[in-house]
Amino acid sequence: MTTRNVFITGCSTGIGRALARACISRGDTVVATARNVDDLQYLDHDNAIRMALDVNDDSAIERVFEEISARLGHIDLLINNAGYAAMGPVTELSREMLLRQFETNVLAPVSITQQALPMLRASDHAQVVNIGSVSGILTTPFSGAYCATKAALHSLSDAMRMELAPFGIEVITVQPGAIQSSFGDNSLAGVSALLTPDSLFKAVEDKIRERAVASQQNPTTAEAFAKEMLLRIQGRPAPEIRIGNGSTALPLMKRWLPLRVLDRILSRKFGLDQLKG
Repeated sequence: MTTRNVFITGCSTGIGRALARACISRGDTVVATARNVDDLQYLDHDNAIRMALDVNDDSAIERVFEEISARLGHIDLLINNAGYAAMGPVTELSREMLLRQFETNVLAPVSITQQALPMLRASDHAQVVNIGSVSGILTTPFSGAYCATKAALHSLSDAMRMELAPFGIEVITVQPGAIQSSFGDNSLAGVSALLTPDSLFKAVEDKIRERAVASQQNPTTAEAFAKEMLLRIQGRPAPEIRIGNGSTALPLMKRWLPLRVLDRILSRKFGLDQLKG
């Protein structure tokens, strides 16, 4: 197997951590990034380059790629994995909560790909993998902002796939289902502070909490996800790859169920049928 230079964002936990370890184990040189470089101490290997990176800081992105360009010269595989979610009713999310999700999940992958482009073009076989979500296909109550960011990322990834193909760069959208990570705990953290005592949705706070941790209900392990993803992007990969529990069933629900039926199912599941005007 040919070894590659791999750049991954969001490597402190979950999918990013598992991907970094899997790439190292097969002999790749891995640039692993996280907001706090101390979270990358698990990558104690000669082929690992650990770097602090806030994906929402354009100047930091530029500095990181200047250093990596000098050290490696090219990137064969860029994995835009870093993500953020704030769960709750759309009408109760602050502008700051909305902006942070769009900045992290939509704008950051574009900024990073822009900075990586010269190094990708220097590769004999360059790939960009954007980690989307089945949440970008099927929207559920109390996750509307997060779902919107992933839908936007899917569209941007589609455009980049067509636009970068003439330059020999493959762009692949990976849409995970439920994958084991700390993502649910992080999403849950802000729910209590979000709902005031007079919130229209206070009566279904338990359902909002349930949605926040939905990705941790019977999840696929991050290690299994990483192994399958790295296998499926070899050769002539599909432009969209779905991996993990729920990654097949949920898109099928969206495709085949009438919207009114789907609305009723999801409204009952998340307690919206209990609320009164």
